[in-house]
Amino acid sequence: MKKKILILTGTRADYGKLKSIILALQKLKNFETHVLVTGIHNLKFYGYTYLEIIKDKIKNVHILKNQSYGDKPEKIFQNSIKVSRKILNRVKPELIIVHGDRIEPLALSIVANLKNIKLAHFEGGEVSGTIDESIRHAITKLSHIHFVTNKKAKVRIQQLGEDKKNIFITGSPDVDLILSKRLPSILKSKNKYDLIYDDYAIAILHPVSTETTENHKKFAKIFFESLKETSLNYLVLYPNNDLGSNHIMMELQKIKNNKNFKVLPSLRFEYFLTLLKHSKFIIGNSSSGIMEAPYYGVPCINIGSRQHNRSKSKSQININFRKKIIIETIKKIKKKKKTKKIFGFSDSSKKFVKQIKSKKIWNLSNQKFFRDIKW
Repeated sequence: MKKKILILTGTRADYGKLKSIILALQKLKNFETHVLVTGIHNLKFYGYTYLEIIKDKIKNVHILKNQSYGDKPEKIFQNSIKVSRKILNRVKPELIIVHGDRIEPLALSIVANLKNIKLAHFEGGEVSGTIDESIRHAITKLSHIHFVTNKKAKVRIQQLGEDKKNIFITGSPDVDLILSKRLPSILKSKNKYDLIYDDYAIAILHPVSTETTENHKKFAKIFFESLKETSLNYLVLYPNNDLGSNHIMMELQKIKNNKNFKVLPSLRFEYFLTLLKHSKFIIGNSSSGIMEAPYYGVPCINIGSRQHNRSKSKSQININFRKKIIIETIKKIKKKKKTKKIFGFSDSSKKFVKQIKSKKIWNLSNQKFFRDIKW
């Protein structure tokens, strides 16, 4: 009998990270892999990114909608619980794999536990600002198996009372793609998205859901006004759908006809990596500036508290939402520089497959116990 595994993807970002894992699992004869596609993948506003998954010829894809554009987080969570129940009753998996810190994996993790299904979590033990960190740690506590990026993440999960024997350092799966030699060329990437600039920077601003409405409006306005004053070219991506994203979208509407800005809902991850690799710098508060950019030595101007306490690299500059400081930092930005590989070495899927094929994973008890640290 093949073992059934269900993997959840809810955003363009987590699919990019999980793609190598999904493809690796589908090659294994003794496993039957199913993929739940939900979240903003299924929203027209974000470009129906589920189509990218279809193009990759992923097997056993289940497309279930859990939201409409503009839904509040609590409604999305409520719908995600319903979707989770539906998919688990349909597939009946023996193992569920989730990633990160979003509403959808939290909902699926809760339902999985209530149904006594084994749960594995990728990239737990990371730290950041906003409610994302709380959700990430909550998923960690619900998970039986932990695949982490580095030793620091492993220690943090141990601090949460998890058994170190169930924590495996695999690195981030997206590094498999970051360092891939099969990424599309820069010419092909520019042509695909009609990017006419020779030189450009990438700008991504997400809302910080723990901030006030006043700050959402203020920060979005400061950010885009600062970029306009530099007169540089920018490739701008839509924010995620967290609380406050509507204020960012309002500011984006003001620049959509500006010749220095190319605004897109999303990018296919491989093309995004190529465009990031050839950019002058990345600016905003996306985790891409923290995780992906350092592998290419691309400078990152990280603004505000969203990535607070995340791993830092030589290419990263942390500043606040002050127009003068943002503009001055952009003017002083230096060329690319090599940095340490903090999140893995492009062998994450191989390390994962080694563990998933072992009897140890499948023999783990679903009954968890808090492990006290010996001080």
